[in-house]
Amino acid sequence: LALSSTSHPREPTMAAADSTSLEGALLGMGNPLLDISAEVGQDILDKYDVKMNNAILAEEKHVPLYDELTSNYSVDYIAGGATQNSIRVAQWMLGADGEGATAYIGCIGKDAFGEQLKAAAAKDGLATYYMEDESAPTGTCAVLIKDKERSLVANLSAANNYKIDHLNTEALQAVVQSSKVVYAAGFFLTVSPASMIAAGKHCAETGGYFTTNLSAPFLCSVFKEQMHSVLPYADIVFGNESEAAAFAEANEFAGASVAEVALKISALPKASGAHGRVVVITQGSESTIVAKDGKVTEYAVTPIAEASIVDTNGAGDAFVGGFLAYFLKGAPLATAVDAGHWAAGQVIQQSGCVFP
Repeated sequence: LALSSTSHPREPTMAAADSTSLEGALLGMGNPLLDISAEVGQDILDKYDVKMNNAILAEEKHVPLYDELTSNYSVDYIAGGATQNSIRVAQWMLGADGEGATAYIGCIGKDAFGEQLKAAAAKDGLATYYMEDESAPTGTCAVLIKDKERSLVANLSAANNYKIDHLNTEALQAVVQSSKVVYAAGFFLTVSPASMIAAGKHCAETGGYFTTNLSAPFLCSVFKEQMHSVLPYADIVFGNESEAAAFAEANEFAGASVAEVALKISALPKASGAHGRVVVITQGSESTIVAKDGKVTEYAVTPIAEASIVDTNGAGDAFVGGFLAYFLKGAPLATAVDAGHWAAGQVIQQSGCVFP
């Protein structure tokens, strides 16, 4: 069932799932952002005190960055936000099988950027249930690219104003009820952990799967309490090696190996015994670590030629999307990981989290 770099995992290696059973099956909740992506020099990184391969929330000192990018650089506008990226990739990977399989919840402003996000999501086949906030503009994320690496500076704006009241409306409860897998990246911990817990409880009660992501080193420490309030509901936890190291440091086992961190997260208390927790830690082009039932398995990544790599921004989001698409189809864990690797390998050959 391995997927080589030449095969197309959207031609499933297992019997195609009945498309009716996938209707609304994957629900994402997170911070919808319009990515403003540009190739920059070290001068900009130094000016705004930004480190590569990191993700941060914008502070006062970062406010001028967005205008500077749009005024002085050639920028791409791409529908973004980590969770929305993953759900878009999952819809793409599901192909014709999965029409109508994905839905997404978050908060945008009533403005041109919000309309741009709606159009981009619709084009990718997502059903969006945006809360619209008249008091704040749609969130943006500066994606600074240098030497094929990226740094993210998110100005959440309206995305920061999502309220659980929206989730509790009759229309949204119907969306939640029809889902089999819910994915909320860790970035949503800064906005509405209550919504994540509500979705987690729904999954625990119905035998569904609640999935999340460590998402950024700062979340493991600054939002540690919120993270630990949500983790008991998490059936699958994603992350990368730097986030795993940050989690270890924040939880008093600094210096632990990636495999040890994955095992520790997988063994944390769970709200429901329906599913054992699976922890999936990617390490770029190094093997992906999966912890389940007290065991660790490593899955090798098929390397992409250096010359073909355009932009690693979105690789982690794409991995999650590929993994969840195949997990939703009932694929074995190894195939879901392989599909994640394949999706990430495709996306890093594009500019931004877009598909070939």
